[in-house]
Amino acid sequence: MIAPLVSPLPKGGRILLRAWSMDDEVGFEVGDTGPGISAEVQSHLFERFWQGRQADRLGVGLGLPIAKAIVDTHGGRIWVESEPGKGSRFRFTLPRVS
Repeated sequence: MIAPLVSPLPKGGRILLRAWSMDDEVGFEVGDTGPGISAEVQSHLFERFWQGRQADRLGVGLGLPIAKAIVDTHGGRIWVESEPGKGSRFRFTLPRVS
């Protein structure tokens, strides 16, 4: 069995997938109604090998840094918006190509 890489959503929780288009870029979002992420943890999420809960060891801490490298290489932006108890939203944008 593969272990989940994030905390499970509370019963009845929801996952949101969204995409949008603006003049010069397109954006994507993955959000949830889970436990949220503290500001301190958010400041480290895109660092290689960093893990918020050292005891869990559910991964090696490379997923978000790899995603950031890909988005950065293509001229985009990636970030997280979250508040404890109110879920999280991971967003990224990429330049529009003609």
